[in-house]
Amino acid sequence: MYLPPQFKGDRAQAAALINDHPFASLISVDDAGLPFVTHLPLHLESRGEELVLLGHVAKANPHWRYLQARPQAVATFLGPHAYLSPKVYPDLARVPTWNYLAVHCTVQTSLIDDPQSKDRLLKKLIGDHEPPYVEQWRGLGEEFAHKMLAGIVAFELQVTDLQCKLKLNQHRTESHAAMKAMYAAGTPDEQALADWMDRLGMEAAADPRKET
Repeated sequence: MYLPPQFKGDRAQAAALINDHPFASLISVDDAGLPFVTHLPLHLESRGEELVLLGHVAKANPHWRYLQARPQAVATFLGPHAYLSPKVYPDLARVPTWNYLAVHCTVQTSLIDDPQSKDRLLKKLIGDHEPPYVEQWRGLGEEFAHKMLAGIVAFELQVTDLQCKLKLNQHRTESHAAMKAMYAAGTPDEQALADWMDRLGMEAAADPRKET
């Protein structure tokens, strides 16, 4: 993606975004050479210096066949995002923009066929979203679990390249005070962006509109 240096995030920030916003778009190429997209939750795992994303699709979804034929893919994650009015600037010669946080991961796919490995993968996803459900899953019985596991194709996505974009008007310091105040009082996404301004140490400059 287009990534000006002032918006470039690091690996730790990317991991935080993925963990907070795990619903991804997995993009690869179908047999006609066109992009094929599946929207799905992914579990991030750190293995030393390596990052791996774990997930699964329904067996009826042809995406796993495309991944098997062409293992390289891209997984994208979109964090909080919001409109930014030009009202945050001290002068009128400005235009609106959209602030957002996003991570793009280039990945190499390995399919998982073994039922026990698929079960372990599912438990990691359950642990991300509803840990108490693990006991219910175990109580459903081996026959039911085997049937459910047979209906999915699981995979590991080894991250080979990562881009993290934190677009928060970093290069327009004269907007920061008013932007922070506007976002802090806004929608949940806007409030999350205000929190990220704090995390990035974006000191709010004095608002020139308040000067006398």
